[in-house]
Amino acid sequence: MKVISTKSAPAAIGPYSQAIVANGFIYTSGQIPLNPETGAIEGTTIEEQSEQAIKNLGEILKAAGTDFSKVVKTTCFLADIKDFSTFNSVYEKYFVSKPARSCFEVSALPKNALVEIEAVALA
Repeated sequence: MKVISTKSAPAAIGPYSQAIVANGFIYTSGQIPLNPETGAIEGTTIEEQSEQAIKNLGEILKAAGTDFSKVVKTTCFLADIKDFSTFNSVYEKYFVSKPARSCFEVSALPKNALVEIEAVALA
């Protein structure tokens, strides 16, 4: 196993790694829309927060030597399922290979974020 860590994405806010490489796959931790420089939530709308969360995810994938085209599965958490179609309009710009996905509403996310995304990608 190899731990992935980059300053281009927010540091973990708990006892976990940004990502782990194991058996040819990269497993990322969930990314919320934190600005990696300030540690604050970036944006107030689902569009703005989705962009930042996906940007953070992209930086972790890059640090692991891969990119969005190698993502095979994502799990997406929304604070409000009514944001589903708006979230999709941002998501589809990055995940053009259409990986498998689960997306559902949760009662709360860290720091009151509107979205969190995790991914599994080929190394």
